[in-house]
Order: sequence, then C-alpha cells, then structure tokens
Amino acid sequence: MADEDGIRHDGKEPGPGEGRAPVAQLPAQHVYSAFTPPTGIPVVSLSKETPWPDRMRTMLRMPVTERPAPEQPSGRADAGAPVPRVLDLTLRIGELLLAGGEGAEDVEAAMLGVAHAYGLARAEPQVTFTLLGISYQPSLVDPPVTANRTVRRRGTDYTRLAAVFRLVDSITTAALTLEDAYGRLAEIRRNRHPYSGWLITASGGLLAGAASVLVGGGSPAVFLIAALAAMLGDRLAWLCSGRGLPEFYQFVVAAMPAAAMGVVVDRFGHLLPGTSNLQASAVITGGLFALIPGRALVAAVQDGLTGFYITASARLLEVMYLFTGIVSGVTLVLYAGVSLGANLDPDRALRPYENPPVQLVAAMVLSLAFAVLLQCERGVLPLATLNGGVAWTVYGVLHQKAFVGMSAVAATVIAAGLVGLFGQLLSRYRYASALPYVTAAIGPLLPGSATYFGLLGLTQGHLSTGFASLTKAAALALAVAIGVNLGGEIARLFLKVPAAGRVAAGPEPARRRAAKRTRGF
Repeated sequence: MADEDGIRHDGKEPGPGEGRAPVAQLPAQHVYSAFTPPTGIPVVSLSKETPWPDRMRTMLRMPVTERPAPEQPSGRADAGAPVPRVLDLTLRIGELLLAGGEGAEDVEAAMLGVAHAYGLARAEPQVTFTLLGISYQPSLVDPPVTANRTVRRRGTDYTRLAAVFRLVDSITTAALTLEDAYGRLAEIRRNRHPYSGWLITASGGLLAGAASVLVGGGSPAVFLIAALAAMLGDRLAWLCSGRGLPEFYQFVVAAMPAAAMGVVVDRFGHLLPGTSNLQASAVITGGLFALIPGRALVAAVQDGLTGFYITASARLLEVMYLFTGIVSGVTLVLYAGVSLGANLDPDRALRPYENPPVQLVAAMVLSLAFAVLLQCERGVLPLATLNGGVAWTVYGVLHQKAFVGMSAVAATVIAAGLVGLFGQLLSRYRYASALPYVTAAIGPLLPGSATYFGLLGLTQGHLSTGFASLTKAAALALAVAIGVNLGGEIARLFLKVPAAGRVAAGPEPARRRAAKRTRGF
C-alpha cells in the first residue's frame, strides 16, 4: 500500500499509475528530500539576513546527498505552482544573468534560489557558456522534468542585471507570486538602456582620453586626439554590427583609428600650433584601453577558479578571439605606418608622467566612463568611480614608489583584490550584483601599454621584445582577474555563513564547501 505521499510501505515498487504525484503539479504540502537520512529530514531555515547568493552558493557547493530541503513558506498563494512554469521562469532569469556577463556559479545560485522559493526541492540547475538547463525530479520513482534554454545574444547592461537581482531577491523572500514574477520579468525585458548610443560613444572617447593621460600623455592635445580616435572606432564598430559582421571584425575595425591617429601624430604632430613632442604611443595606448575585454577575462578566470571549466574555456576562447582582432587591427596600421616612415620608438615612448594627483583624477574619470559604457545605474557611478581611484592609488604606491618597489604583477594582484573586496561588500550592502562595482574599477589596471609595446615590437621585427611585452600583458590581465576573484572570496570570509542544521548522524553543522568538482584524482 502507498500513503498519501506516494511512499510504499511493503518494500515494492509502485505500479504505472499507482502512488505517484503528478509531475506537472507541485504538491501544496511540504516537499521531502529524495536523499533523506533514516534519522530525519534536515529542514533548515536559511538565514534571511544572509544575502541569497551566499545561501544558494552554499547549497550548490554541498554534495547532493547533504543538501537540506528548503523551509516552505506558510500561506503562499502559489504553493502548487505548475512545475513547467517554474522551470521556465527559472531559465529566463538565468538567461538574462548569463547574457549580462554574470559568472556561471552566480547564475546557478540564482536559478536554485528561484526553484527553491517555489517548492522545487530537488531542482538541479546547470550552466554552460551558451546553454542553461534545469532538472526536477519529484521523487526517486518519478521521471525527471527537464528544460533548457540557449543564450544566443549577449549584451552589457548592468542596469538590467541589477533589476534581475532585485527580482530574485523578491522571489526568494517569498513575497512574489509566480504571475507577479513573470510580470516583473517582462517589464525588465522591455526596459530600454539608460544611456543613449551617442552618450556611450562619448564615454568611450572619455575613457580613451583619460587612459592616455594615465599612461603619461600629459597634454590636452593627446587627450582630445585619443578621444576622437576612440569615438571614431566605436562608430565604425556600430556600423559593422548593423551590417551583421561578427564581433571579431568589429574589434579589428574599432582598433584601427587609434593606431592610425598615433601614426598621424608621429608624422605630422609637430605641425600643430602650440604643441611640441606629442606622444603618439599615448594615443594608441588610450585606444587600446577602450577595447581590451577585461570584463570577459574576469568572468573566465572566475568560472575556472570556481570549477566551471567548460564555461571558463569557452570564455577564454572568446577573449582570445577578441584580443586577436585588436592585435590584427593595430598591427596592420602600425605596419603601414612604419613603412611610411613613422618613428615609433619603444625606448622613448610613454615617458613617466610624475603627477600623482592628475593621474588619480584620470583613473577616476576612466572608471566613470567605463561604468557608463557598461550601462550601470546612476547610483552606482560614484561608487564605481571611487573604487577605481582606490585601485590606482594602491597600485601606484606599491609599484611606482621607490620605497616599496613591488613588481607590476604583484601590485596589480593586490590592487585588484581590494577592488573585488570593496565590490563584494558594496554589493551585499545594496543587495545587488558585484559586477557593476568591480568591472568598471579595474579599468585603470588593464595592461594597455604592455599590449602596445608588444605589438610595436612584433611590427618592427623585434620578436623577443614583442613576445616579452605581450607575455607581461597576459600576466597583468590574469593578475587583475585573479585579484578580483580573490578579493570576492576574502569578502565572503567576513560574512555569516548559513548553517545547514544539525543532522542526527553528526552533531557538527555543515560548513561552506569549496568550489571543487574533483578530489584530485
């Protein structure tokens, strides 16, 4: 015989139509875990003062056999919500997060939080670079219900990302019904970008101009020329995008104007009235700062460090293609410029610009422009700008001051670690994603000058020097990504971790697990 929960007490398997809860409908009563120990069900009240990303990440890092069943909210109107609709809502939320650049583990945490909020205790999300899936099995004797969704378009809109985080927070606090969640999700999809296309183009120019000052340009003429080149490259990239060209060719075209402007400045800069000794290298480097895919690199390293190796490999391959496009565009123009007599000498390029206050202002302006490019909310702009200023100050003190003299890679790791630490703390204070506070702030740390020196060396036939500079650029980029991830992990050490309850099999509460897919064998 089977009781009302579909459990047999005679040790036999249920028949085809006997003792099974319908797959398409969740039971309104408490949902029991499939891996319940014989001593009882470890129901846990996940601490509401702990942000939902940490609560769900803690459960993701537990083995499936040790995950507790969620505490069901009392009096919820949609406790019997249809399983397919819950899975569809979960996938649509995960799609927006993944398309916006969120890490795979954070996307899985959001999907698990939504599924648990609507009573799917045994839901198992899975995220790769372009495919999201989720499976729910009502019981051990029922077939699983599986759904998936493909991410075909990606875009950078951190305002939309923040809205999705607020939606997940509302769902996980049991304050939002399924229909209301669908309504808010549709509203998020309909919302337009907060900044216009021309403002984005102007922000790209401001970023390039600030970067040229940051690396030692020091002249208003260099600032204006670098800004003009970046805006021209952005408009050309938009034109290629409208024609349907792949993103690789968009980066090739976008990188050409900055290199061309640098060659023109080197050849004819002395003819400009009131200017002398303009630095063409600062113009080219400023344009590179606006194109280096730092956001994708940080996400790739984060996925790799948290155990999502397939997604990390795909993201790194994307970064490699985009970087190859930048290299191709700059190298073609530099080769033509050297053939025409441009004297782009690395030994005299980018002389140190010893004016820390001006460099600090340039770093903060660069972070502000980067935040606008990422479509951050207006309330985030001052915080991201301040975080970028802190990053550059720490880097400058550790690397450029003689009494410290730390290597560029080590100084970058520490500065990026502080960026990640402050970004995580700010995101928890505001219950939002950490990406808007972190991604824009790492802009001043990107290896634009090392990349330019490497490309210039290869163009002039100095292979050893060129490859050495490109290797340094890769090391600095990885230092930025690893530092950001390390800072985020350190931030979580100071937060209260939700206890997983006490199971009769052992008196010790479950602890936060590391993101580990294997045991080393």
